[in-house]
Amino acid sequence: MTSSTGKIHLRQVQIGPMANFVYLIGDPVTRKAAVVDPAWDVGAIVDLAARDDYEIDTILVTHYHPDHLGGDLFGQPIQGAAEMVGRVKAKVHLNKHEADGARQVSGLAESDIARVEAGDVRRIGNLEVKFLHTPGHTPGSQCFLVAGNLISGDTLFVNSCGRVDLPGADPEQMYYSLNRTLRNLDDSTAVYPGHAYAPESSTTIGAQKRTNPYMRFSSVDEFLRAMGYGRS
Repeated sequence: MTSSTGKIHLRQVQIGPMANFVYLIGDPVTRKAAVVDPAWDVGAIVDLAARDDYEIDTILVTHYHPDHLGGDLFGQPIQGAAEMVGRVKAKVHLNKHEADGARQVSGLAESDIARVEAGDVRRIGNLEVKFLHTPGHTPGSQCFLVAGNLISGDTLFVNSCGRVDLPGADPEQMYYSLNRTLRNLDDSTAVYPGHAYAPESSTTIGAQKRTNPYMRFSSVDEFLRAMGYGRS
């Protein structure tokens, strides 16, 4: 899927054995681009950007799981972002809450990483990317808001959300990420998730507020009970 307007070039590509979506976000004026979650087939991603006539100068990572960042996945080493750093002149933008963990699992050096936090803004050419801290799936999960588009990683899927039963996950934080941080975005915001887990490859915040069961709970207690984490 490719969406190109006068403001933004947005390409969504499914890569890898876990139905991951990788994204290219480009500024049509300067031809600079960011790549989101380049864990799989880095050479193909670089070639794709070149065919689109964009230069990757920013690497954005939604969270530090190997299928999004690279590292060891079930005994299989994945170069991911560490390989991307070797191919393009760019830093890997990670939330400060898991930058250290990302170094341990990915092989990235400290000099490869740009630590960001909620509300930070970075530029891709003339585009502004706002970082939204959305913990729950992992402590440092983050989404990227750019020109009315949300790259939501494993926080928000089409009519679902990321797992909260893995190490570092927190179902209560997931509730607030979905039902405060993301629910407060404009209904027209286009949502591009981290995996192809639904027939639709994208959605909107307004649609998710109507149809996503995880965004329709009136309280955190109701959400936790539904997720099997009821408070005693």
